[in-house]
Amino acid sequence: MSKATIDDIDVAGRRVLLRVDFNVPLDNGHIGDDRRIRAALPTIRTLRKRGARTILVTHVGRPKGKVDARLSVAPVAQRLGELLGVPVPVAADVVGPSAQALVGTLGDGDLGMLENVRFEPGEERNDPELASRLASLADIFVNDAFGTAHRAHASTEGVAHILPAVAGYLMARELEVLGSVLDNPRRPVVAILGGAKISTKLGVLTNLMTRVDRLHIGGAMAWPFFRAKGAATGRSSVAEEEVTLARDLLDRMPDGRCTFNLPVDVVVAGEVRDGEPTEVVSWDAIPDAAMVVDVGPATVAAIAASVASAGTVIWNGPLGVYEIEEFAQGTRGVARAVAESDAVSVIGGGDLASAVEDAGVTDKIDFISTGGGATLEFLEGRVLPGVSALRDRVAVPG
Repeated sequence: MSKATIDDIDVAGRRVLLRVDFNVPLDNGHIGDDRRIRAALPTIRTLRKRGARTILVTHVGRPKGKVDARLSVAPVAQRLGELLGVPVPVAADVVGPSAQALVGTLGDGDLGMLENVRFEPGEERNDPELASRLASLADIFVNDAFGTAHRAHASTEGVAHILPAVAGYLMARELEVLGSVLDNPRRPVVAILGGAKISTKLGVLTNLMTRVDRLHIGGAMAWPFFRAKGAATGRSSVAEEEVTLARDLLDRMPDGRCTFNLPVDVVVAGEVRDGEPTEVVSWDAIPDAAMVVDVGPATVAAIAASVASAGTVIWNGPLGVYEIEEFAQGTRGVARAVAESDAVSVIGGGDLASAVEDAGVTDKIDFISTGGGATLEFLEGRVLPGVSALRDRVAVPG
């Protein structure tokens, strides 16, 4: 990991603007999943211990540049305070008088939080004025928000060109682990990709085909491949452009380098709802009146055998409609197989992280990324703006 971190810069007595990704699910002020908050605790605790005056900035939801009280960071700050055992005061604005006053009250080791940065219309368009006003609040910028690193926003990329900018521990760990599984993995490497559409993971598919030894496809991404191979997919929604992409990928699959594996059987149902009766059928015998809702047991067994002999497993995206108990068994079965494997296991965040937690094997997975889109773009081989703007380790004074 070539980027400088908080270990490479003196923060004692200095104001540190810490970009975190606390975009957690909120329901009437209740946090449904605090994993992203807990993931940033090592960085926050280290900054406090070293005497930094920490100013946290995050977004919550998609307020689209307008103040929305339902998306205030107040519940997030409260939860962070509970985890740290100290109160976390919140400014009533992002860069206005309240934010400036809050920063002025911070002593060494103290921390406070700015209001939702996406309340500012200039955040998502990377407005230089907003970046400048954010930078004026601090002496150092630390980015620990890997989940937003693929966005060139004012609080992720813009401010990094104004202040000395380094990575937090979470950011550094994400870059180290994801970089190693792409560039220096234990082989054989098995990749498992699920999710809704080929188009959203086309770059990942293309990149992984040249890097991994075995590639398994599941979820709704698999159905266009069935169509491309001449099979029917019942009432499952499959766009023609997705079929075209599938056909092109099959034509471009490199000979001998990567074994490409589609589900051999699937679970079908009449409707996507709780309690709906299911049936297991072959991939090429999907009934006209049915919808595919999960991969079947033979597919789970095949993936389990593949990961059992793997050196590294990379998994992104659920393999079925995991939110419904009857349709979650394929994803959970594969999760248990990955957990039991001796392979280095790296799992993409978001929906899959929730599914793995439901399977009860989170503690047996080596690394669960906090990124969604950022993880995908990294696996594509793209340069992430929020990462590239950080200083290289050799460029940072002691």
